[in-house]
This record gives sequence, structure tokens and C-alpha cells, in this order.
Amino acid sequence: MSPLTNEASLETISRMLDELDEPRIVITEQFDILHANPSYQAMYGKEVTGRRCYAVSHGYSRPCNEEGESCPLQMTLASGQPERVLHIHRTAHGDEHVDVELMPLADISGHRHLFIEKMTPLPQASSQPAPDKMVGRSPAFRSMLLLAQRAAPSHAAVLLVGESGTGKEGLARAIHQNGGPGKRPFIAVDCASLTETLLESELFGYEKGAFTGAQQRKQGLVEAAHGGTLFLDEIGDLPLSQQVKLLRLLESGSFRRVGGISSIPANFRLIAATHRNLEAMVAEGSFRADLFYRLAVFPIRLPPLRERREDIPLLATALLERVAPGRPLQLEASAWQWLLQQPFQGNIRELRNLLERASLLSDGDTITLEHLLSEPWPGTPTPVPPSGTSTSTSTEQQFCSTLRALAEVEAAYLQWAVVHSGLSRRALAERLQMTERTLYRYLAALEKKTPAT
Repeated sequence: MSPLTNEASLETISRMLDELDEPRIVITEQFDILHANPSYQAMYGKEVTGRRCYAVSHGYSRPCNEEGESCPLQMTLASGQPERVLHIHRTAHGDEHVDVELMPLADISGHRHLFIEKMTPLPQASSQPAPDKMVGRSPAFRSMLLLAQRAAPSHAAVLLVGESGTGKEGLARAIHQNGGPGKRPFIAVDCASLTETLLESELFGYEKGAFTGAQQRKQGLVEAAHGGTLFLDEIGDLPLSQQVKLLRLLESGSFRRVGGISSIPANFRLIAATHRNLEAMVAEGSFRADLFYRLAVFPIRLPPLRERREDIPLLATALLERVAPGRPLQLEASAWQWLLQQPFQGNIRELRNLLERASLLSDGDTITLEHLLSEPWPGTPTPVPPSGTSTSTSTEQQFCSTLRALAEVEAAYLQWAVVHSGLSRRALAERLQMTERTLYRYLAALEKKTPAT
């Protein structure tokens, strides 16, 4: 059989791409778009053929790598292999996070220097303020998103590692949602909030009569996660005795209910998260090495907020929509300047708590520096910077440096919220986006620290 001509092979490839749902284009080594399928045209516009890909997707006048971004075409030319990056593209729906995959065409096509580029928008992430999505534009945020996007279609165990308040459960949900049909269960377990005995019965369930009070069979969370995702938060707090049982579950793919004798098959995707250094815990003997290697098949580090400061304005705007829906709240210039200078040891959770407290203190539509600097402990005077002093003066910096550590700030805010919010414990937990058990744990720790009057 004689080989196809260049024209015939390009036409054949174009017809194939037109049948696909994902936006795809054929480009040359010089970045020229030779063909765009209907999905690409719907996302980027009709008049794209003959234009440069970077001009269409970014509005650039030169290639992405010359604008400080990674260029998949340049990477493929260097490696000779398919390459993948995460970019922010200008689309018909606004700026969107897009997973970009570039593949060189095989020689049999008659085009040794043509490439197919596939675009996959990430619906769970936003480059603009959005109250119901993960928000960010920084390189650290995008690197994390790309790893999550790579992990999502697989069944491999994922370990999310990051400081408290970096959004580990949110990323776990995004991986789950990108990994298959949306109706699959997502079961979250807070390992730190359950006692050793309760954890086993919660995970595996129990049979009727297994212990005093077990009046009927109870389905465990492992069973409830069948066909979906089991998210084990704060896995570093799992007792050694339960680590053994979790390892057995992962190794055998089955479990027994408490008091039961029959093995039940388990089918779930495991995502674990921790703020602890599990490798150090393995070295000191407080975490099993074999379990660690089962969990850390695909580790993803979540960057702290101090490594993505350029995302603070986006996050703050999105968080204000969450904590004060319906109120057109704005921050004054000095408040923005102060906010951008903070260390945020508690990361996104601390930022959220700070903004929610400030929104409650503000009677109008503007959050001022005074609202942000308000003392979180009830009954103490609110410190105000000296009049006529710039927000960048040493006096204010000295005050900022005296802000309490995350644990004290969170405890104080929770104490204040319980007294003044007027919400039930359950409603307050939902408002703070934490489980009711986690809220009880924080409040119990606060009561232990508070001296009796």
C-alpha cells in the first residue's frame, strides 16, 4: 500500500479530531494552528486556524516560554516525547485552568513535525474568585493542581501532605470528582477525632451483639465508600494498633466487621492526608513503614499560603463571598496591604477566620484595618495603630509580629464564635467547613487550657 500524501493524512487526522469531545488542535513546529476541532472552536473562538497557538490561548505575542511559562511544544522538541503542563487560558468562559497535553505525530502520518495538542479544563479549580472552587493562579498552586490531575484517573493511593489549613480535604474532593462519575461516594474520616475503639467500629462497622449497645448491624465507612473514595484525614494520628488493621485492609482488599467472621470485599480509592512528617515518624517507630509505603504511592505536597502570596487577593475575595454571602464587602487599601504582609501560619483556614471575624465587626460594606487588627479574645481592648502612622511602619510590624500562634488564634476565635454566633454546634461546624467531631475536639482542647474561674 502506498503511503498517504501529506494532504490526505492531515485531512484524515482532522476528521478524527472532529469526532472527539475534548478541544484539540494540530499545530506546526512554528506554533501555527493547522486545524481546530469544533470543541476547541467553542472554547477559544471560530477564527483560530492560521493563528499561533499562544496568541489564541494566552493573548501573547511570543511563545509561552518567552513569557515566563513552560511551553509544551518546546519541551516536546527537546525530549521527543509527549509533554504535559497546566496553563491558565483565555477561553469563552473567562480565564480557566487547563491541562495541556502535547503529542508529536508519528512518522506514518507523513508529518514528522506536526503535533496534536489536547486541552482539558479543570472544573474544580478557578483562576478567578469563586466561592465554591479551589482558587489560585500562582506557580505553586498550578504545580499542585497538575499532580492532582495526573492522579485523578488512576486507582493509586494518594497521600496529601501539607500544613494545617492548606485545603487538603478540598483537594481530595477535587481528585475524587475528576476520577470518574460524580455519583460515587466520597467518605471522609477524621482519624484524629476518634478514639482507638471507636475508630475500628466506625471504619469497619459491627455486627449485632458485638458489644454492649450493638443492637443491630452497622455499616462501616469502608463499606459505605464502596465504588468511591475513602479519605482518611490526619492519618498520622492513627494509633499503631489501627495501622495494622488498615494495612491488612489495603493488602487483602477485604475486611471483617467488629464481631463478624465473614470477610467482606472492599473496593474504594484511598486518599490520605496529614500535616505530620510521616517519614520521621517511621524513623522513630510511631508509624509503620509498610503502611507508609502503601499510602505514599503518589504523594502531593500542598504549598503553604506564604509560598503563594499572589493568591491571597483571589482567596480573600472568594472567602468573603463564602462567609458573608449577599454582602458586597470590600477591603480598604491599608487592609489589603496589611493582609499581604502576614505570615499566615494557619494558612487558608486562618485567612478565612480572620475575614469572617472582620465581616462580623463591619457594619458597612468596607473592611478596614481596624477590623482586621481587632483582638480575638473577648473582653480585651482593640489595639489601633497610632494615628498618622503608615501601615508599613515599624510600630505596626511590631504589633503584627505579636499575633498568636495558629492554635491560640483558632481556639480564641472558636470560643468567640460559640458565644456570639447564635448557631448550634452543628450549624457552626458547617459554617466553619469542618466536621462536628473536629469542632468538639477543638472546644475540648480549649476547655482544658482555660483555667477555672
